[in-house]
Order: sequence, then C-alpha cells, then structure tokens
Amino acid sequence: MVRVSRKEWAKKIDDALCAFKTAFKISIGIPPYQLVYGKACYLLVELEHITYWTIKFLNFDTKTVGEKRLLQLNELDEFRVKAYKNAKLYKKKTKMWHDKRISTRTFDPRQMVLLFNSRLKLFLGKLKSRWSGPFTIIKVSPYCHIEVMEENSGRKFTVNGQRLKQYLRGDIDRQRTT
Repeated sequence: MVRVSRKEWAKKIDDALCAFKTAFKISIGIPPYQLVYGKACYLLVELEHITYWTIKFLNFDTKTVGEKRLLQLNELDEFRVKAYKNAKLYKKKTKMWHDKRISTRTFDPRQMVLLFNSRLKLFLGKLKSRWSGPFTIIKVSPYCHIEVMEENSGRKFTVNGQRLKQYLRGDIDRQRTT
C-alpha cells in the first residue's frame, strides 16, 4: 500500500490499525476490538449485508420492523429522561450538602483579616503558609466584596469575602503538659 520511497506510511497507519483491531486473532479467539468494547465491529458494508440477509431470512415485514425500531427509540428517550432526572436529583442533594457546610463570615470595617493566596504554586514548601497579611478592612459591600488596605504599604484593593479570615492578634499562651 505504501510506495517504494515509504514516505506515505503516516497516511496509511490509521487504515492498518483499523485492519489489525478488527481482524480475528487466533491467540485470543476474538478480535482486539471486541476484547476492548465487548461487541463485534462491523464495517458499513457488512452491516448492510447482514441487515438485508436478516430481513430476507426471517421474512420480516419492513413495516413491523420499523414500528419495533420506533419503540426502541422511544424507550431510549425514556432512559435519557430518567438519567437526566437522576442527575438533577443528585446535583440537588450535593448542593444541599455543600451549602450546609458553608460557614457564614461577617466582617466589620477596621477589623484585621488575613488573605488567602490562591495563586497556584508548584513545589510549595510544606510549612509555608498560604495566608498573607494582616490587612485592615475599609469597606464591606452587601455582596461580600470587601475593600482592604495593606498595613505596611497602605495599598487598597477589593477581594472576595470567601478569601478572608479573621486575624487574631496577641501572644498565644502555651501551657506545658508534662
């Protein structure tokens, strides 16, 4: 199939792989396609011949066959509708589970907060904190957009309230338990 120069092998590789995957292998007793997908692979010419032979052999009425095929298509639509309803119900339950676990955070102006650094960092140190700050809250909007000011530089910017947590000042008393 490939010329003497063998430059066109890349164009023919798809056809060769298809022939290999659909050919019967004596060692495994089935074609590799059937081993992977669980059903035999038929080429379009084979399907047309098998369909014609089945109709002729069983003496089917084409009208009866058409009605049966229509019933199968309707049944397939019912399966799809049922799957859609199940997926919708699952998403609803998952959302309820997730929403129950969201903690509501309330922030006030002049409160000290820490900001979560959400930028992806490869090879982040194990002990390095992803929280930066402290920042001072300047303004709180009703839609959880919070304007904060950096303590050192005085730079102001707006962030989402879900990225903030309260900053607790002071020393932590450590007690020895021995």
